[in-house]
Amino acid sequence: MSNKAIYPGTFDPITNGHISIITRATLIFSKIILAITTNPSKNPMFSIEKRVECAKEAVAHLKNVEIIRFSGLLIHLAQEQKTNVLIRGLRNVEDFENETKRYHMNKYLNPTLEIIFLMATEESTYLSSSLIKEIAQNGGNVESLLPASAFKALTNVYQT
Repeated sequence: MSNKAIYPGTFDPITNGHISIITRATLIFSKIILAITTNPSKNPMFSIEKRVECAKEAVAHLKNVEIIRFSGLLIHLAQEQKTNVLIRGLRNVEDFENETKRYHMNKYLNPTLEIIFLMATEESTYLSSSLIKEIAQNGGNVESLLPASAFKALTNVYQT
């Protein structure tokens, strides 16, 4: 049994919803590995370096969180990190359907892998990085939805 878990994602940008999941996961596991993917199919706005930098600042107060970057299959990352536990957040039914597919494929690829789903808090059920970027691009105020580091990075992109 592992006492560490991987929370994978693009985190483009990291949101307060992500921070909520990470914070609650640190209460369950002695170590959380925040694994930021280079997944080019998502066409991220921010470079992997900027996403890692924003995440490091956002979780600096959490001493048992390590941030790494990765590409490839999660099952390989889990083997490399010597853990069989992944953390995923769920906001709504759409997330549940998408995560169910990923869950079964990951279990097919590695039957020992366990995925722990944490529900979004009421305040973050509507948060998504994509929606936040869209609002910011159109001049909306997203400051209260993001950690300071991510808000600053987003502001720098859309500053005129």
